[in-house]
Amino acid sequence: MGVCTSLCGGLGAELEVGTLAVIASVGLGDTRSGSSQVQAPRVLDNGAVYEGCWEGAVRSGDGSQVWPNGAKYFGQWANGMAHGNGRFEHIDGDVYEGNWSEDKANGYGWYRHKDGSSYEGQWTNDKQDGDGTETYADGSKYIGRYKDARKTGLGTFAWADGSSYEGNFENNDISGRGVYIWADGRQFEGTWASNRMHGSGVFTWKDGRMYSGDYVEDQKDGVGVFSWPDGRCYDGQWSCLRVSCSS
Repeated sequence: MGVCTSLCGGLGAELEVGTLAVIASVGLGDTRSGSSQVQAPRVLDNGAVYEGCWEGAVRSGDGSQVWPNGAKYFGQWANGMAHGNGRFEHIDGDVYEGNWSEDKANGYGWYRHKDGSSYEGQWTNDKQDGDGTETYADGSKYIGRYKDARKTGLGTFAWADGSSYEGNFENNDISGRGVYIWADGRQFEGTWASNRMHGSGVFTWKDGRMYSGDYVEDQKDGVGVFSWPDGRCYDGQWSCLRVSCSS
């Protein structure tokens, strides 16, 4: 079968926000100590235009910045960096809105691609990290855990064709224990490795057939029991090459 290989392969594209490291520190303006003060728009050394609050020569408080290429940030600043709540608009139409820490997405935030796909959840240093929900342009959706921008841990993925998987992921692959339900009603509950049934599990068909036993790379291989709705049953050893055997 191997149905998950093609479906899962492109699910883990990293949704990096892109740091604001290009922000240049400038030595301009009011250097008096005290609370943040709103000042007139300034052109920075890198050509970006900043308008908002300053503490001495440092951007701090609420402010907006527009880069020469058209990228925009609106939100909070601290020590010359995006820090707090803010919104960054990429030149390609993508948008991130949420929490920032030292010029990077950190904490809770929402990222929307121009094609309509999106991610909402936890971030660490510009990467999905923790609990989140990813929605794709075709309507598919993943809800679960991320680590270093990759689906890792428990999660649920629902495809647009009606199939679904609930269980463990590892580096964007279905790996570990989980239940996959096909759109036509077939179901496998058991162990997975790299998007394939691998280990022990139970496969059921909508017409009542059932196989309980061992799998190797999507194929029945090892000890297993196959039963039919009419009462017939085979209990024994299985060995099948993936290229010549079908379920």
